[in-house]
Amino acid sequence: MRKLKSTIFFLLFLVLVCCEIKKIEKKEKINFGIEKKDPPKKNKNFLSEEPSIILDDKNVIDFYYEFNKQNKYNKVKISTSFGEIIVRLFDETPYHKSNFIYLTKLGYFNDTFFHRVVPNFIIQGGNSDNRETSIKRKLIGKYLLPLDTKKNIKHHRGIISMPSSDVNNPYKFASPYEFFIVQKKDGAYHLDGKYTPFGKVIKGMNVVDEISKQPIDKREAPINNIKIQAELFY
Repeated sequence: MRKLKSTIFFLLFLVLVCCEIKKIEKKEKINFGIEKKDPPKKNKNFLSEEPSIILDDKNVIDFYYEFNKQNKYNKVKISTSFGEIIVRLFDETPYHKSNFIYLTKLGYFNDTFFHRVVPNFIIQGGNSDNRETSIKRKLIGKYLLPLDTKKNIKHHRGIISMPSSDVNNPYKFASPYEFFIVQKKDGAYHLDGKYTPFGKVIKGMNVVDEISKQPIDKREAPINNIKIQAELFY
C-alpha cells in the first residue's frame, strides 16, 4: 500500500514539474518573439556621419584650418537625374574647399536640390524645402565664411562658387551650405570680387547645361525637383 502511494505521489510530482517546464518554455518563446519584433532605432539626424563639433562663427576658421591639413580629397562628384558633374576644388581657397569637402563627407548635400536656375547664367544647389535639410544644418552649426578673393580667381564658365548670405551681410560673407556653378558661356565676371570661387567643373558641363534648360517658376525654382547626391574621391 505504501509503495502504491509513493508511486502515485512521484507521478503527480513529475506531472507538476513538466507543467512548470512547459510554462517557462512558453514564456521564453513569447519574450523571444517580442524581442525579434522590436523595430530598429532610426537615425534621426539624416547625416552619414556625426559632426566633429557644432560649428559657429568663432570656431569655424580654426576647425577648417586643421581639417585642411588632414584632408586629402580634392574632387567631388555631384550626381543628378541628368548625369554626373565632377568638380575639382582649389587649394588656393582652403577654407571654402574644406567646407565643401566636410559637408560632403557628412552627407549634407545628399537629397538637397539644385533649387535655383537662372538660364544662361548659373545653377544653384545645396538647399531644399525638406525638413531634413534644416535638421542637418542645425546639427552641423550656424556660421558664415569670409570672402576670399586674394587669388583673383575669375568666374569663368564652369566655376563653382559660394553665394553670400542675404541677411545683414554687408561684407558678403559666404553662405556655407549652398553653391552655384557658372553656366554662362562667356563667364560671369561681374561676380568677381563679390563671391568666392573654390573649384571648377572638370567633367559634366553638358549636365549643367541640361539643368539650366529645365522649366522654372517665378522664383527661379525648377518646377520639378532636381535632387543631388554628392561623394568625395581623389
